[in-house]
Amino acid sequence: MSVNIEDFYEIEPYSLDAPEKQALLLARLNELTKLHYLGCDTYSDILDMIYDFREGHGVKKIRTSTDSEEEIADKYALLYAEKLEDVPFLPVALFKRLELKSVPDEDVFKTMTSSGTTGQQVSKIFLDRETVKSQQKVLVEIVKSFTGASRMPMIILDCPSVVKDRAMFSARGAGILGFSMFGTKKIYAFDDDMKLDVEGVRAFLSEHEGETIFMFGFTFMIWQYFYKELKRMCDAGNGCRDIFNLENAVLIHGGGWKKLANEAVSKDEFKQSLHDVCGIKVENVHDYYGMVEQTGCVYMECECGHLHASIYSDVITRRMKDFSVCEYGEEGVIEVLSSLPESYPGHAILTEDVGVVLGEDDCPCGRKGKYFEIHGRMAKAEVRGCSDTFGG
Repeated sequence: MSVNIEDFYEIEPYSLDAPEKQALLLARLNELTKLHYLGCDTYSDILDMIYDFREGHGVKKIRTSTDSEEEIADKYALLYAEKLEDVPFLPVALFKRLELKSVPDEDVFKTMTSSGTTGQQVSKIFLDRETVKSQQKVLVEIVKSFTGASRMPMIILDCPSVVKDRAMFSARGAGILGFSMFGTKKIYAFDDDMKLDVEGVRAFLSEHEGETIFMFGFTFMIWQYFYKELKRMCDAGNGCRDIFNLENAVLIHGGGWKKLANEAVSKDEFKQSLHDVCGIKVENVHDYYGMVEQTGCVYMECECGHLHASIYSDVITRRMKDFSVCEYGEEGVIEVLSSLPESYPGHAILTEDVGVVLGEDDCPCGRKGKYFEIHGRMAKAEVRGCSDTFGG
């Protein structure tokens, strides 16, 4: 069956059980494989090599074939996976080495780049208007199931210079712009030197007293420049609640766990420490897992501390020795699947992260779909979290 992204929109993001979700998502991913095979020469060359190796026959020349419609349909069928784990995936490093796009240059509306330290290559992700539209729509559908549908006054725990270039976004800028859709009036908590604007934030909180405040930022930067500054002020004799009272706040954060692990900061300690200095409830602090190569399909942390795959995406763990699929509870390399990318072949990506799929459809939070945890980066993988590369 043919499935478009619009077919997902009327379904609640965490409402389908495994058989229903697999049928819907697999049909969509097969359509994307075909779309990118036709649209991206490099991707089609890769698939030709994969299928030659696996099956002894290729799918070469489908695009220029003079075969009958029936013969062409038979060749297309070779591209179609029967299970989610059989959808051909690309290693994420390819996006750093190749310009992979399935639309003409004139249709590229926005280019996003991954984070990287000086001298590192960065991924370039080419987006057309329709893919951007889908990313924004899906992000809203996923996040509002955690925060509610209403937009809220928003504190962005970053500096304004990150989003100045609207045509070429870094991962940080893309995250800020995407989550800003949930904010009404917005304020940046830091200046461009990452100095906390204490009086500006105080005035903002006073203006919106009694309202739920939406906060967004990147994990390490929140710890380094927000928590530590509030802690320093508290230790200097100021009552913590006299600085900021964020009892009514909801915080979404992601990226940068590698540096916090180096400081021996656990997720529980991160939440409790923030509560201690500004009153935010630990159950209102939500981590998320995502990447610039699959913007929009974020994996949100539930109240039980688990990351969840929505109907728009899925996660698979693979054994490094042969890329076979891991059992639940077995650590492996994370592969992520997304229903969104139409302008570039990023619908199935093998990441450089390791983790464990804990189960499916039975998380105590009640949300259906796979739930998992990330354990860190593969050995010798580059540091690439949105905030890992800031400030040394």
